[in-house]
Amino acid sequence: MLDYSMSIKTFRAKSKRKLWSVMKVSSWRSGLMAGSTLASLFSLPVCAQHADPAPPVVVQPGAPGQPTQTLPASTRATLPPRSPADVQFMQGMIMHHAQAVEMTALIESHTTTKDLRSLAARISHSQSEEIKFMKRWLEARGEPTGEPISAMMPEMAGMDMPSHASHSMLMPGMLTEKQMEALKKAKGKEFDRLFLTGMIQHHGGALIMVKDLFDTAGAGQDAELFSFATDVDSGQRAEIRIMQTMLGERP
Repeated sequence: MLDYSMSIKTFRAKSKRKLWSVMKVSSWRSGLMAGSTLASLFSLPVCAQHADPAPPVVVQPGAPGQPTQTLPASTRATLPPRSPADVQFMQGMIMHHAQAVEMTALIESHTTTKDLRSLAARISHSQSEEIKFMKRWLEARGEPTGEPISAMMPEMAGMDMPSHASHSMLMPGMLTEKQMEALKKAKGKEFDRLFLTGMIQHHGGALIMVKDLFDTAGAGQDAELFSFATDVDSGQRAEIRIMQTMLGERP
């Protein structure tokens, strides 16, 4: 019986030593694997730093029906030259927008028509923001934000003319001095009618200005100006349709 008990104790002792050895080996292997993993992770940035970056590929799209071309990596983009027509368009549109904002300023005291007030507020806000954009565009390129009448139409130099009358001769669609005076004197439904017909005329002039810009050789190539002019065209076409509908609803 004693021998049997001693055998059990001996077996348990050996088992504990064996289990402890296995745990030590397992722990050592786990530590080794973790260390190897960390070492490989830390070595990745080093390898990446030593890798040579791939040279950039510059691709020039071809014309319609023509294949693209791969250009040298040293190729640099160049902006198209600025056209004098671009500058004149922006300067003229600032004056054009300014009159539209002046027209909308009459709404508060001249009509109580809710939908017309909403439309006028939209026109006033959008065109005021566009005036700020056009001035920034011109200033960034070292151009004045307005051009003297004598520079745009030499035959008018030295003539003493009312501001709106001279603007109407310069910019398509702008209201004459007489039209502006009639608008200022009108009230209620008569004001609504004059405002809508006048603003439709005004917006139509802006569309002509955009068309003239894009019809001019070499003009309208500046990316910012192109985006702005196309937005003016689409936005004012939409507002013309709204005003035509409102005008048709008037008695």
